[in-house]
Amino acid sequence: MQIELDAIDRHILTLLQSDAQLSSAEIAERVGLSQAPCWRRIKRMEENGVIRLRATLLDRKKLGLNVLVFAQVKLAAHGRRTLPEFEETVRRLPEVLECYTLLGATDYIIKVVARDVESYEHFFREKLSQLPAVRETNSAIALSEIKHTTALPLTLLE
Repeated sequence: MQIELDAIDRHILTLLQSDAQLSSAEIAERVGLSQAPCWRRIKRMEENGVIRLRATLLDRKKLGLNVLVFAQVKLAAHGRRTLPEFEETVRRLPEVLECYTLLGATDYIIKVVARDVESYEHFFREKLSQLPAVRETNSAIALSEIKHTTALPLTLLE
């Protein structure tokens, strides 16, 4: 269900996307509201699921996670239990940052982080390729990051 947002709601969301640590008083000042109505708007958007959570974004490279891999996965079969079992297993793998079901020749694409190529190879050999449903995997290592954002383009909602 899509939630209706006015310009002030979108402005609040833009501010929160750029800095989730802003207080409701700081946000209220920037959007031209008093603190209580601003807080109520934020609370409403949290309750409606528009704001799922507030998180701290870490720099993976500064933590030594230097390799980012996009792995396309084809399953051997698409049985009633195969897809949910694969998905549940992938959710439990800490190396997997994101996983999406695709239409077309590939069933899933997963985004994997590793310390180095050898670490990814270990993940691939010991975990990903050992999943019973996996028939084929095609991995691509990202060489450089051109754009990375978690901010949704709220201007598309206007």
